[in-house]
Amino acid sequence: MPLPSDDYPLGRSDRETRRLMLQHQIYGPLTRRVFESAGIGAGMRVLDLGSGAGDVALLVAEMVGPRGRVVGVDMNGRILETARARAAAAGWENVMFHEGDVRTLPLGTDFDAAVGRFLLMYLPDPAAMLRHLSTIVRRGGILAFHENDFSYPPATFPPTPLFESLREWLIPNVGSSHGAEFQMGTNLFRVFLEAGLPAPELRMEAPVGGGPDWPGYEYLAETARSLLPGLQGMTGVDPKQVDVDTLADRLRSEVVERNGIHMLPLMIGAWARTP
Repeated sequence: MPLPSDDYPLGRSDRETRRLMLQHQIYGPLTRRVFESAGIGAGMRVLDLGSGAGDVALLVAEMVGPRGRVVGVDMNGRILETARARAAAAGWENVMFHEGDVRTLPLGTDFDAAVGRFLLMYLPDPAAMLRHLSTIVRRGGILAFHENDFSYPPATFPPTPLFESLREWLIPNVGSSHGAEFQMGTNLFRVFLEAGLPAPELRMEAPVGGGPDWPGYEYLAETARSLLPGLQGMTGVDPKQVDVDTLADRLRSEVVERNGIHMLPLMIGAWARTP
């Protein structure tokens, strides 16, 4: 989520909150593997940036266990109400959330790690954020971020007519700007170095699935729903062309008819220890 101003391009609706939960259903296992590789583990005190509905914070709570502690930060106080309710329902008493800018909140300087997913891509100066985090994570602590990358955009194999149209309507061209850096994943190495951190280790994966039960169809349709208001003004896309209410079913039908697969954007994780 963007800091310090809240210009999040997917909006702040209840439906967007549900989309974020669906997002975690798909990306959670990939994020867990990145954080495990980075060294996040039992008993750690971890700062989660851009917490949203709390999915990453709750994932980290599982990883650090009851002896650990998770502090989540987000600019959107409303969505943090959902995050707090979910943490309470899961029984995690060692998870707390704060509304505001991580650079001004009095959070302390004794974190073992700072993490985030889909955060740095929305920041005008991600290296500056990493430099700040280096001051509140202990020496030798971990900075680990998981970002997507449209260098290889979403695709279906074999290609389908609807998906090819959808790419034209909604998916940014590499180098375009819609309030986000769509090549953040492949920029992570450079950003870590610009922040004065050691060269990070990297991991790349992409969510992929097929068949009628793959949640990626609904996820892509709900992402289109959240993006449409902004894209109308920027690109002139006609919502009637997209027909977002039927989009997931149409995507599903085209892929299943061809015994095909649907791949979402590349995900790249980067992590390093503070000097």
